Amino acid sequence: MSLRQYEYALAVAEEGSVTAAAERLRVAQPSVSQQIRGLERELGVKLFARTPTGLVPTTVGRAFLREAEVAVSASRRARATARAGAEDLVGELVVAVQMGFGTRQLPRALGELRRRHPRLEITVFEEPSAAELDRLCRRGALDFALMAACDRTPSDAHRLGDEELVVVLGEGHPRLESERVELSELKDEPWVRFDRDSTLDAVLVEVLKDHGPMPATAARVSQAATAVRWAAEGLGVTLLPASAVPPGHGHVVRPVSPALSRPVIAVLRQDAGPAERTLLALLRKEKWSGSAPDAVPLSQRF
Repeated sequence: MSLRQYEYALAVAEEGSVTAAAERLRVAQPSVSQQIRGLERELGVKLFARTPTGLVPTTVGRAFLREAEVAVSASRRARATARAGAEDLVGELVVAVQMGFGTRQLPRALGELRRRHPRLEITVFEEPSAAELDRLCRRGALDFALMAACDRTPSDAHRLGDEELVVVLGEGHPRLESERVELSELKDEPWVRFDRDSTLDAVLVEVLKDHGPMPATAARVSQAATAVRWAAEGLGVTLLPASAVPPGHGHVVRPVSPALSRPVIAVLRQDAGPAERTLLALLRKEKWSGSAPDAVPLSQRF
């Protein structure tokens, strides 16, 4: 068995067909078919079953592919580490980030990382569920995670700073006349919330539980930018990190009173390489507290 066979099998599983896998790998279709048949012969099992919607892994195939992905990821990291001595990082860096945290800082850091090392490929998983995050970790496929600190924060996590939490109100909302908004003043407002298993919704529940019963839910969304737009249109109010507010909405954003923030941490895989350490150094240089990007002080609004 070879790593090439592993890569071909993983591509077929992801694409659902030999033809699509060959196109992605930029090789001839017969070559992929031959490698898969040879792999199945050597293993003595069928890795894929043909269905009306395409090729799908068999039960034993799924088990094999999990281990194959670990081997391929390890091989890529080994190549990247070996070549790092020449100051030319290559391979793939896999990053997981919780929605709303590091929205401005992470793109800037990744952009600088790519400018320094243009041959480095970056894959970002946005807002993975707890199950997905656990699967990535068990497969050894995750290199770097950016998230809010919690009671299960690893002891070797790197604290980067704090994200200030702000509320987004509808255009013309009377509370926009205030410099800060007390959450108790919003107890009768409907809220634009996030997916039930998301970090941001957990933060919202934690914050609001000290201000009486949970208010009405107007809608649930899966993207921070959507929550901001819907809140600005008057569907309800929402709460999220200041950095997650897209440009153009600072005038409907207010910090809360008393001030609320969440520590942001970075977690690196145990045998972190130069790509992960470089990204960590770049994120440490970023500003991690402050208001929305185009927020206007109260003194300048009237």
